[in-house]
Amino acid sequence: MVKVIGIGDNVVDKYVHIKTMYPGGNALNFSVFAKKLGHEAAFIGVFGDDAEGNHVESVVKNLGIDISRCRHESGENGCARVTLEDGDRVFLGSNEGGVTREHLLQLTEEDKAYIREFALMHTGLYSHTGHLLAELSALGVPLSFDFSDDFEQKQIDEAIDYVQYGFFSCSHLSEEETKQLLKANFKKAGQILVATRGSDPAIAYDGVTYYEQAPEFVKAVDTMGAGDSFITAFLLEMISGRDIQTAMQVAASFAAKSCLVEGSFGYGVIYE
Repeated sequence: MVKVIGIGDNVVDKYVHIKTMYPGGNALNFSVFAKKLGHEAAFIGVFGDDAEGNHVESVVKNLGIDISRCRHESGENGCARVTLEDGDRVFLGSNEGGVTREHLLQLTEEDKAYIREFALMHTGLYSHTGHLLAELSALGVPLSFDFSDDFEQKQIDEAIDYVQYGFFSCSHLSEEETKQLLKANFKKAGQILVATRGSDPAIAYDGVTYYEQAPEFVKAVDTMGAGDSFITAFLLEMISGRDIQTAMQVAASFAAKSCLVEGSFGYGVIYE
């Protein structure tokens, strides 16, 4: 068992067709999936004081994830509106992080000492933590970053030097374009870049070799959180000493299982 921490975004995903909201968010999903895989997990982020924020916080507490360093602010919790089309989630809009964006996380010395206790930290493009990457990378803890699917080169350039593990959603790119993206943005020895590609094989690159892993196909109930579950399982395998190919196989299997769950990880409630 290892200790890992997600830093950044928490949201509710509001499924407008069934008026049900589910907890989620890239950084929070990482912590939840790590806990589900049997590891010790924590999360640092900002909760709003609305019903959405209260629901997410309640669920996370019940799951046994340490949120003792989280902040609380008056305002809207992060929220996205989504629907499903044949099991695939479709985003309809969001409040762009709510209080997470409006009250950017600033690290205290106590926060930094706390983070140093972990074996890995994960954040991402939607976590509103870009201003913290230099500080985080200086803590001596491996840093993982999710560039999601709407990354721009400028955003990659601003973050990639701090990152040991970088993830990209590349279902919009061909295999050759994906490999070119990974190779062009590889910056240092020990760095591993991974591209998930929906129903096409995921590709990882370690500066020398490309690794490919086909997804496990299931009849998806909901693909929300599939990418985050892949990321989490891959990272936990890597920091536990597995090789890249094995980590990708385990990640693909865990991602397939997550597609059988409503929302990112369940716990939906009706909203008005």
